Amino acid sequence: MIKNALILAFLGLVLISCKCTKTDTVSKLDGTWELNYISGPKIAFDGLYPNKKPTIVFDSKENRVSGNSSCNSYTGKLSVDGNKIDFTQPMAMTKMMCGDGQGEQTYINTLQKITSYDITDDGKTLNLMSGDIAMMRFTKK
Repeated sequence: MIKNALILAFLGLVLISCKCTKTDTVSKLDGTWELNYISGPKIAFDGLYPNKKPTIVFDSKENRVSGNSSCNSYTGKLSVDGNKIDFTQPMAMTKMMCGDGQGEQTYINTLQKITSYDITDDGKTLNLMSGDIAMMRFTKK
C-alpha cells in the first residue's frame, strides 16, 4: 500500500513538473519581438522595411498573438504545443493603405509557413522556423 502511494506521489510530481516546463517554455515567448531577418525575398531587409520593422507580441495568459506587419496591425489566437507553433488560423488585420512595397505581404506569407520556434541568446532571440529552416528572426524589445 505504501509502495503504491509512493508511486502515485512520484507520478504526480512528474506530471506537475512537465506542465510547469511547458508553461515556462510558452511564457518565454511573452512580450514584444522585433523582426531583424526574414528568409526568401531577393530584396534587402532594409529595402523591405524602410520605415518600420514588423513586430510580434505574444500573450500566453490570454492565448493571443498580435503585432504590426510594418504597416497594419494584426491579432489572433496563439496556437502553441511545445516548440510547435501555428499561424495558419485566421487573424484579424487592419487595412491601412501601405506604401512599403512587398514587405508586409512577405511578412504575412512567411508567418503562415512557420511550424516551430526556438528561443536563444538567453531569451533575447526568437527564431521562427519552417521544418529545420530558420525563416524569421526576432529580437526581444
